[in-house]
Amino acid sequence: MAESCGRRMVILLTVGTSSLRVEHRIAHVRAKFPCGGVRSVLPHCRMGMKSIFLARSICSANGDSSSHSSSSFGARMEESVRKTVSENPAVVYSKTWCSYSMEVKSLFNRLGYQPLVIELDELGPQGPQLQKVLERITGQFTVPNVFIGGIHIGGCTDTVKLHHKGELTPLLSKATSPPV
Repeated sequence: MAESCGRRMVILLTVGTSSLRVEHRIAHVRAKFPCGGVRSVLPHCRMGMKSIFLARSICSANGDSSSHSSSSFGARMEESVRKTVSENPAVVYSKTWCSYSMEVKSLFNRLGYQPLVIELDELGPQGPQLQKVLERITGQFTVPNVFIGGIHIGGCTDTVKLHHKGELTPLLSKATSPPV
């Protein structure tokens, strides 16, 4: 969590397990920015019973609210994606209504794995921006966009092919086991 507003855009992740705890965390995030420039707090993704919320603050170095450039925002969002996929064994960027996304999430569920699922259509205006960042990183615009062990696997077809070849479970096991 950032301690100051020295940057134009600050992306924070806070995890809460109950609505009261989430509200407490959101209040804590807002209190971190003396300029009062926290613009939005949106549900970012779900992981089991926990929800991760994304808080955006737009502040200048002197603490005043200001606008930001889209390239700066895109760079920070790309950094956030790279951090998310490197810190989680399996990540699925998805859309709630997409049948291919549902198929991948169902496959992970049948295999007994709970990937970090980020529903792009639940992120408001940041969803399409995040999808463009994912395309820039992976070359793939469609969902689901699957990462295992920090490596881009592909979409539904790629993930299902890995499963049919018997390669998906070992990849997931390797990604979830602690380093020796």
